[in-house]
Amino acid sequence: MMLTRRHMMLSSIGFAVAPPSGVFAAGQDGGAQSIGGQSIGGQSIGGQSIGGLAFGSSWRITAASGDLLGVHRVVQGVIADIDMQMSPYIAQSDISKFNAARTTEWQQMPHALCTVAGEALEVAGMTGGHFDPTVGPLVSRLGFGPITGGAGSYTGIEVAADRLRKSSVDLTLDLCGIAKGFALDRIVEAMRARGMRNALVDVGGEVRTLGQNPEGRPWTVAIADPTSTALLRAWTIVAPGPLALATSGHAANGVTGRVSASHIIDPQTGAPASPMLRSVSVLAPTAMRADVLATALCAAGPVDGVEMARRLDIPALFIIGSTAQPVEVMTAGFRDHVVS
Repeated sequence: MMLTRRHMMLSSIGFAVAPPSGVFAAGQDGGAQSIGGQSIGGQSIGGQSIGGLAFGSSWRITAASGDLLGVHRVVQGVIADIDMQMSPYIAQSDISKFNAARTTEWQQMPHALCTVAGEALEVAGMTGGHFDPTVGPLVSRLGFGPITGGAGSYTGIEVAADRLRKSSVDLTLDLCGIAKGFALDRIVEAMRARGMRNALVDVGGEVRTLGQNPEGRPWTVAIADPTSTALLRAWTIVAPGPLALATSGHAANGVTGRVSASHIIDPQTGAPASPMLRSVSVLAPTAMRADVLATALCAAGPVDGVEMARRLDIPALFIIGSTAQPVEVMTAGFRDHVVS
């Protein structure tokens, strides 16, 4: 299967082209760069689809029926709310205010932001710091992202239900590698509340499904081949079922091909992640968890990442190696979801 650059460009402005058999493609998440990533997708035959812009990328919902106009308003509200809480690109966002505050006292913050920060800190501990939400200033110095500040560690951030504090005044928080997944979860919750039972939801290439596709079969998702230089191709096709799917890789801002310096930074080394790990796709109960784990495993690299996924029993697909001779490694139960 081939998914051309034209598919990618059309999806980025909220339109879709239909690949065969209702297949969607999960893009590659820049994670450390921004709340956003690359999305390439299409519309299932017989379904209706809506979409728009979100977090420097795009979102799309396809369903057989339902009040998609009402859902469109809900999605835009979720996106605007999360942007104003968690985007470091907005000077007046809550996270920007936290980062700029010259205090180590507790700061009142929205409950949602604290929920995402708590998840980020939990995964930072699980992965031995391969995901670290305080890495923003280093990412910025390497040419990606707007956050400035001092060096630090996730251990210097404390979170409560509606408060955050930092151990030094120049420590910062960056939730860009996890907030998009949280937004996807919020959107799915809102759709269920409106009675929608069959839909596919894609936010920046991260996917969750509800029920069945318009043809009465399970939704299937194509994971892009990160080694393709001329065309965007599908590496494999999976049926996520009730799980969320997130992919992290080195393609930034819609650019594919040879990678000279990744925008994904390994906090353990302070250097760009190894481009030999071309992409990592993760299945998890929530998109927030899938998002952050995919970023962490990609940052860890082809050896430590695979070892970590096996140790933590994370269902993941690793695509490793050169363009000429890539190999795949699957961990935990990922292979159970592969359909072709």
